[in-house]
Amino acid sequence: MKIRTCAVAGMFYPRDPNHLEQLLENYFQKKQTGIDAKGIVSPHAGYPYSGEISAWAFSTIPESFDGTFIIIGPSHSGYVTSVSHLPWETPLGIVDNDTDLATAIDLEADEVSHQQPDNSLEVQIPFIKYRFPRARMVPVLMGDQDLQSAEILSELILDAVKRTGRNVRIVASSDFSHYVPIEKARTDDRYAIEALSDLNVTEFYRRLAMRGVTACGFGPIATMCLVCQGLGATKSQLIRYATSGDVTGDTTVVGYAAIAVM
Repeated sequence: MKIRTCAVAGMFYPRDPNHLEQLLENYFQKKQTGIDAKGIVSPHAGYPYSGEISAWAFSTIPESFDGTFIIIGPSHSGYVTSVSHLPWETPLGIVDNDTDLATAIDLEADEVSHQQPDNSLEVQIPFIKYRFPRARMVPVLMGDQDLQSAEILSELILDAVKRTGRNVRIVASSDFSHYVPIEKARTDDRYAIEALSDLNVTEFYRRLAMRGVTACGFGPIATMCLVCQGLGATKSQLIRYATSGDVTGDTTVVGYAAIAVM
């Protein structure tokens, strides 16, 4: 059986399964949000920096969820938008691909692009394997991230979900401000995130441009919000915000947010 093997294990998160399981167990302790999110924003930095924030994001989805996660991440290497049809390996075991849903999404299946050592999708998979062991997933790598591209991708995903009748949750993989002074990161990121309170993705893009916010996965965030709107969502909630400086003590930081869409 062909699988997508781990590419950034040992760099962004532990390769040793016991170490990884203990780390995830620690992250998820005492995180009861009482939310049943249709979609989330989860960061994709190394776990020491953003793992706690990702756990807050995934904690807004009940751990009994056994449907399909559609994970949308930005292509850091500039590949075009594509879907993977393969199961993905984690140190904790394989996460199966929902191939019927993946095939129903009218996108090119490009396993070469997905095999590259890009962390945006891969770092989300161990959280899913640990917390939702019966769930499947469909990974989508997003190239162009402009508003029109987000609208087109969201329509393709919504059409596939409705035709297959799948129970889905959407994960947008993104960090926020990159390598800016900590107060600027906090102020600018929150300003952009506030636009999503009523899922206004047009305003979200406007605020990103106005402040020059260097969020790397703004397209996946917009796509996730649009898909969730199509599934009945009306609002979002910022669950936690942090920066790399909270760990390193540096004053030039990367911003991380856990956002739930309901």
